[in-house]
Order: sequence, then structure tokens, then C-alpha cells
Amino acid sequence: MEGFLQIFTNVWEEGFLGIGITEIIVSMLIFIAGAISRAFFVGRVLKWLEKLTAHTDSEVDDVLLESLKKPLGYIPMTVALYFITVYLPLSGMADTFATNLVKAMIAFTIFSALANSIAPIFQAFTSSAVLTRSMTMWLERAARIIIWIIGLGIILDIFGIQIGPLVAGLGLFSVAVALGAQDLFKNLISGLLIIGENRFQPGDRIEVPGSLHGMVEDIGFRSTLVRMFDTAPMLVPNKDLSDVKVINHGNMEYRRISWTLNLIYSTTQEQLAKICGEITNFINTSNEFVINPNQESFARTDELASSSIDVRVLCYTDPVGLTDFSKIKQNLIFEIIKIVRNNGSEFAYPSTSVYVENTDPLDVANYSTEGLKAKDISHEAAPDKGDD
Repeated sequence: MEGFLQIFTNVWEEGFLGIGITEIIVSMLIFIAGAISRAFFVGRVLKWLEKLTAHTDSEVDDVLLESLKKPLGYIPMTVALYFITVYLPLSGMADTFATNLVKAMIAFTIFSALANSIAPIFQAFTSSAVLTRSMTMWLERAARIIIWIIGLGIILDIFGIQIGPLVAGLGLFSVAVALGAQDLFKNLISGLLIIGENRFQPGDRIEVPGSLHGMVEDIGFRSTLVRMFDTAPMLVPNKDLSDVKVINHGNMEYRRISWTLNLIYSTTQEQLAKICGEITNFINTSNEFVINPNQESFARTDELASSSIDVRVLCYTDPVGLTDFSKIKQNLIFEIIKIVRNNGSEFAYPSTSVYVENTDPLDVANYSTEGLKAKDISHEAAPDKGDD
């Protein structure tokens, strides 16, 4: 029995890699305590910071605090890791590695906080109209990538990994990649041109005639995400949007309605005048339409077409969405139909008139009689031939 207790004592004291089981259990308890105190620590710190920013009108500080919630959660874990390295009887390479791990966690926490704070900072620039939304998105992504590259370099340096040869190797690798990734760089440059020229922004409705028509959701480094009207997402390479004509409906000052009404030719001049006047009056008095100072709204007789008298209707609305614009057009159509029919006219449709020359009825009768006589003669002559 004493031998078993001796073996048990030796296992308990030696543990794993010379670290006793007691030290391992205590280290685990320290780590669990750090994880439990994480929520408490983050809540207390954020509550204290919220009191400091409660008197400000800007929402940037509120977003900044929300973005720092995750990095603040790393602090209790880093402190717990530090106490574990101090408590454990480490030596040699193990002690060096544990110390470097704590340093790396501190660096990771700092750069994580910096990367997460990028978005609120650039949001302030967007709200002040210094930068457009797409420019802000690109600069935010670029700044975040740069921060993480610097942070990764520092963490590698902490563990003694020389980044000089690594950078040189990456340089040669990037040259090889550049030769086979020309389209990637074309899309990147095209994206910069789209943003620099302010062709469109996320939220704009764009149209490439005969190709696509939808809402821009995101302008990335390589492609632009366009949400089609059937809600299907379409990723379009930036170079394809840079080299074609793009109609940006998001920059419209007005939405135009330009129609041609085809009325029947029996419509009188008085009826045309009343129809045009009532349509124009409806456009000018309705709250759904606006005044364009550069072009008046009207309804006028425009052309004598092959099958109709054409009336041109031109008016403008605010740059509303597609659904509201469809409702406005529907109301105008209903009103036009009512006005046209109340004034005794109708809408024309393409038609072709065929005129047939009327022959003399007497000639037709004679022709029919002669035809009957000819039939009778031929019918009577047949038996004679048969008798032969």
C-alpha cells in the first residue's frame, strides 16, 4: 500500500512535463476565473466609458465603444495567462515561450482594438461629407489590412521569427502572382476609378443597357455586388463596370414620364383641346408631380400618324423608388383613360383598311347563267358520245 501511495505521490508531483497536477489544476482555475470575469470586466468598463460619453451629441463614440467590446474581452484572458506563466514553475524554452505568448496576446489585443476602431473613425468622415461612402469603405478596409499586417509582423518578431527574409520571399512570390493575376489588378484599378470618379455609391440604382439593372450593395476590391430586382445578387467585375456606359438612377433630380397617346381619327379638334387641357391640369394640380424649371409639363397634340392622332404627355416626379413610381404612373393612366372617354374619344390601334371594287350585279347574274348553260350543254352532249 505504501508503494502505491508513493507512486501516486510521484505522479501527482511530476504531472506533465515536470509540472505537478496541483499547478495544472490551479492554472485551469485561474483561466476559468479569467473567462468568468470577462463579461463582468467588459460590462463595468463599458458602463464607465458610457458615462463619460453620455453628454456628447455624436454617435461615433457610441459606435466606438460597441466596437471595443470584443477587444476588451481579451484583457482578462491575457491577465489570467500572465498569472499562469508566473505561477507555473517554467524554465528554459517553456518559460521563454510562455512569456512570448503573453506579449503576443497583449499585441493582439492592442491591434484588435485599433482594427475595430477604424469603422467608427471613418464613419465620422462620412457623416461630415468629407469622403463618399464607397471611399470610406475602401479606406477602412485598406487601413484594417495595414494594421493587421503590422500587428502580425510584431507578433512574429516577438517569437523571434525574422520577417526580413519572409518579406523578400513574399516579394518574389508577388511578382509571380502579378504575372498570372492581371485581371485582379485591372479590377482593383477599375474599382479605384469608379470610386474616384464617384460613378455610383452603395444604395444607388444603376443600369447597364441590355445587361443589368439593380441596386448597388457593395463596391469591393475586385467586384461590385448588385442586387437585381428579383432579389438575386450579381457580382460584377469592376473592369466590366468601368469600361461601359452606366446609367446611375440614384443621381436623378427628377423621374420623367414621356408617353404618346394614340387617339382615333374621328376625334374632333374641340375634343383634342379638352383632352389635352384636362390632362395638363391634372398634372399641374396633383401632388404626385413636380415642376421642372428646365422643362414644363404638358399634354399636346403631337403628330398625325398613319392610324391615329398622337398626343404627347410629358411630366416629372420626385426621384422616388420603383414601387412608388409605378403607383404614380398607374394613377396617371387611370386619369387619362377617364378623361379620353368622358370627352367622347377612344384610343386607336394599328389597323389596315381593305377596299374591294364592287362589280355590276347584272354582269354577275349573266355570268352565273352562262355558266349554268355551259354545264347543261356539256351534260347533254355526253350521252351522245357514249351511244357511239
